[in-house]
Amino acid sequence: MSVYKQYMQRALQLAKIGLANALPNPSVGAVIVYKDTIIGEGYTSAFGGSHAEVNAINSVKNQALLNESTLYVTLEPCSHFGKTPPCANLIVEKKIPKVVIGCVDPFAKVAGKGIQILKDNGIEVITGVLEKECQQSHKRFFTFHLKKRPYIILKWAQSADGFIAPIEKDKHEPVWLSNAYSRQLTHKWRSEEMAILVGKQTVLDDNPSLTTRSWEGKNPVRLFIDANNGIDNSFQILNEEAPTYRFTKIKKSEKDVVIPFKNMVQEICDFCFEQNLQSVIIEGGRQTLQSFIDAGIWDEARVFKTSVILNKGIFAPKLMDFQKTTSVLIEEDCVWVYKKNQSFH
Repeated sequence: MSVYKQYMQRALQLAKIGLANALPNPSVGAVIVYKDTIIGEGYTSAFGGSHAEVNAINSVKNQALLNESTLYVTLEPCSHFGKTPPCANLIVEKKIPKVVIGCVDPFAKVAGKGIQILKDNGIEVITGVLEKECQQSHKRFFTFHLKKRPYIILKWAQSADGFIAPIEKDKHEPVWLSNAYSRQLTHKWRSEEMAILVGKQTVLDDNPSLTTRSWEGKNPVRLFIDANNGIDNSFQILNEEAPTYRFTKIKKSEKDVVIPFKNMVQEICDFCFEQNLQSVIIEGGRQTLQSFIDAGIWDEARVFKTSVILNKGIFAPKLMDFQKTTSVLIEEDCVWVYKKNQSFH
């Protein structure tokens, strides 16, 4: 591994730390190296706070070393005034002579402008180091700005014989196929995404709260499909634990979003784009999950394959056009992660 890749790998590790809090900003990682020694590190603060480059620069005890150091950053430094000043300007101000960048920012307000500011001020810029890995690290941000929709994660648990739920069950009580550790992991995933979506039948069957109650982290925005506005306030999804929107044909409250239901999947994606919801995890039911699969609008599927045998029930969704990438064992459960064939170029 080259020295460039070695330090960029560390920047990618840092980027993961800020993921849950940075959204809707991308969680960027930054490393400052002086004579083969890391002297500063940083990652993106909670939304509205400092960016990774600022935190890395501020962490350097001897600021005089900056003008002989190299900054490694997973994403092109910003060039515009948002909630914070441009990072590119700060790098110039601190006289950092060399910047190594993982990938160029697709956001229209940046898109190469940060790099140009650095070059115009005599800074050596190297791009494309671990580019694919950095794009994957910022997959939510890239998908949102390039495809004009949120990054879509499908999630479900299925029995050993391929069912996601029994046909008959106690009303309003979920049937757990996965174990307690798998369910806790699901809550961690919820904390890392901006929104969560379920269909009406899941609300009726399970009465879910869709919160992160088993993990310390923010609750995602809750979305649910209820075309005829039949879910009443006795259901947990309509409590005040998190912002909530209902996709419906009939507007009865401020939580209701009226859509025509001619192309439901696209209409939901359009709403999320308008609301700056850059990622959505879809947790059921089968019809809702399959709708996104059939429309070809999904990016990742996380499937818990369990040891439970149901013998009969509701069949699990069927994925198409995917690459099976990884699997992780959680006691008797196995989590399979499938990624849709895609490119950010």
